[in-house]
Amino acid sequence: MIALEAGAWGAIAASSLVIGALIAILRPIPRKPLGLIMAFGSGVLVSSVAYELVEEAVRIGGQLPMALGLALGTVVFYLGDNAIDSMGAEGIGSVKGPESPESGLAIVLGAALDGVPESIVLGLTFAGGEGISIAFIVAVFLSNLPEGIAGTTGLMRGGWDRGRIIRLWLIVVVASAIAALLGGSVLAGFGGEIHAFILGFAGGAILTMLADTLIPEAFDHAGKQAGLATTLGFGLAFALTLLD
Repeated sequence: MIALEAGAWGAIAASSLVIGALIAILRPIPRKPLGLIMAFGSGVLVSSVAYELVEEAVRIGGQLPMALGLALGTVVFYLGDNAIDSMGAEGIGSVKGPESPESGLAIVLGAALDGVPESIVLGLTFAGGEGISIAFIVAVFLSNLPEGIAGTTGLMRGGWDRGRIIRLWLIVVVASAIAALLGGSVLAGFGGEIHAFILGFAGGAILTMLADTLIPEAFDHAGKQAGLATTLGFGLAFALTLLD
């Protein structure tokens, strides 16, 4: 029962990816507002890495497992992003640069490498009897929304079919739900070091995606105002963390 509840909450937290995709599909967002949304999401994600992932990882499992997870997360995203670029060179889409389909796929990859480990941690929290952290759920939901909007916009401008885009995001949502379910059952028996490694992995993937894709594109779209939006996102997410 606990595992099923964890899976349901994992799906709810990740569902904002689909909501963001629907927003981008039904009402295309102009360049500058899109950049501000991406910048806001970047700030939320930076706060998530600092307070919900890395700090928590060190607390429950120590520095070494966190560092190993962080390193693997960044390498996996880097290799996956390079693979996406290679596929794009072979004709995934004709648009290059900040609004390319490769950019959209990189954001999808980052969302998956972030969302699945976070969902596992959500399941582990349930299994440990700590209950649900509303602040954590809201922070994940808020960070996913800009990723859904930005990733979908890039894919649409690269010629992707709307149905195909929604299916892609639904796969990430389902994977997050399954990860939360597994975290609340199969993985619950593992020690704190494994949990810390998982959190670190998510943190490494997010940071690499932010530096490689989301933050540069936010600045490219919105200019210096992107810095203000990033700080606003960080501050809001940090305030949610304090609610715990």
